[in-house]
Amino acid sequence: MDFTPTEAQAEARDLAARIFADLATHERLRAAGTGSDPELWKALCGAGLVAAVAELGLLGLVLLLEEQGRTTAQVPYAASCVYGQLAIAAHGTDEQRARLLPGIGDGSVVVTGAFPAQQGVRPSARGGLSGTVPVVPWLRDATHVLVADAGRRLWLVPLGEGTGTGVEEVELTAPWSAGRLTLDEAPAEILGGEDACPDVLATARTAFAGLQAGVCAGSLARAVAHTNTREQFGRPLATRQGVQLRAADAHMDTEAIRVTAYEAAWRRDAGLPYAAQALTAAWWASEAGQRVVHTGQHLHGGTGADLGHPVHRHFLWGRQLDAYLGSGSEVLQELGELIASGS
Repeated sequence: MDFTPTEAQAEARDLAARIFADLATHERLRAAGTGSDPELWKALCGAGLVAAVAELGLLGLVLLLEEQGRTTAQVPYAASCVYGQLAIAAHGTDEQRARLLPGIGDGSVVVTGAFPAQQGVRPSARGGLSGTVPVVPWLRDATHVLVADAGRRLWLVPLGEGTGTGVEEVELTAPWSAGRLTLDEAPAEILGGEDACPDVLATARTAFAGLQAGVCAGSLARAVAHTNTREQFGRPLATRQGVQLRAADAHMDTEAIRVTAYEAAWRRDAGLPYAAQALTAAWWASEAGQRVVHTGQHLHGGTGADLGHPVHRHFLWGRQLDAYLGSGSEVLQELGELIASGS
């Protein structure tokens, strides 16, 4: 295995880091509230950082999402790249790729995903899709939603008036522009075959593990800066052994999330089986992720309890990612069943 970024991946990562640092500031994030930042989204798409994912692969996307996580930038980047760009590129027909990928790349088409499989969503005899999905992240930003139905088939559903879809605002722990999706004989086109749903789910788990690695890295960086400048009894908090041990444990947890996400992404890009590795990355993102963001808040003391403090945003994102696409115990059970089956 070689996780060294290619020249193109490294250049894209550095460009994304500059854009996020410039536009995903604390002041702009506060102004955005629970919604997304359209100016930041326009900048990312204009720089080609959505369209480039098709060439950069999943490992490239993980690198880019790390940079988003460091700043908790409020844009549907992960969703549209995973459920749109990568899913359609891997499982779409030639016609679907030609029709949808250019719009996803320039940001005029935004795709999110209703995952894991939704037991209440079923196709009807007339070909429409009906049912309700209680929570879909970034649904309020989306023009299309990729739905995994009760039979684990993938359907791409356009949103908007006259499409048989309804979107009701829902607030999550993190500000992810989420909504409740209602489908009433909604026109939908099938995407891929039987292998599409598990592959997209594994891709999503890997990508969001990369996002969690960035969230944790950003939380830890803030904690290190705070404890190095905050003095108690005449010396910085960072000189206390207890603080150092907590920070060291958080660093190791963050590295574990990162390296397992890299491995799963690298294997997918190399055309190797990666289901077990994706579940491993998801487990680390859940279990270790919550430990790190709790540490980041703890090391800030009373300051970290301030809802308006930047580190609290990392805490909210980390807890949201802890359970998204399956909590630690759920993915661990899946991993055990996968290993037991010999797959």
